Amino acid sequence: MSMDGRTCVVTGAGRGIGAGIAEHLGSQGANVVVNYRSSGGGADEVVDRIENLGGQAITSQADVTNLDEVEAMREQAHEAFGPIDVLINNAGITKDTRFVNMSREEWDQVMDVNLGGMFNCTKTFYDDIWEASEGRLINISSIVGKQGNFGQANYAAAKAGMFGFTRTIAIELASGGSTANCVAPGFTRTDMLEDVPDKVKDRIVSQIPLGRFAEIEDIAHLVGYIASENSSYITGEVIDVNGGMDL
Repeated sequence: MSMDGRTCVVTGAGRGIGAGIAEHLGSQGANVVVNYRSSGGGADEVVDRIENLGGQAITSQADVTNLDEVEAMREQAHEAFGPIDVLINNAGITKDTRFVNMSREEWDQVMDVNLGGMFNCTKTFYDDIWEASEGRLINISSIVGKQGNFGQANYAAAKAGMFGFTRTIAIELASGGSTANCVAPGFTRTDMLEDVPDKVKDRIVSQIPLGRFAEIEDIAHLVGYIASENSSYITGEVIDVNGGMDL
């Protein structure tokens, strides 16, 4: 499955799932724009790993909540590689607390990044995706958007909102031959998960039929397939990667 000649923007790619997605796409021959807000060192390492694999990549610092910065990222991508083919909206944050204690600021911060950032990036790169041969929009959501999770009312609402957005954009892109899909990972082995107490992790794993957390590669390989031309008849879908946790 080659991505040769295709240009991909991955937001929030300085670490975690975003970094894994960027590296996998680069290993398949894609030109990759590695977006970050504050993880500049991590983004540089992602580019180095892609280049060591023979791929091409650049970093692009932009806060996805700032439309001017996102538009500057588009100009940087165009200067390096030309119009893009694939946008992966991965950037996201959490501000966890029980709803009774949640402030409006904590609500707004999560909405601004997870939904507002998706809007800004999709709006900015929409024409590229529309005009591309086999353009792709891929939004990274979460199992929390389907099931909810204690202390994550803001995050769950934002991630669920991605589903409706993705399906609507899929309808609007369809006549141009481009697609939009949503990937909803379950609990994935990242730095964030490592901070969770072992007792809590054991309880979560006990609820997963496959008996393990997702690895970053599990998510990245699926995204790589959706980003390729091989997925041309898949659109408007929410694709779960959760080890059967929602069965």
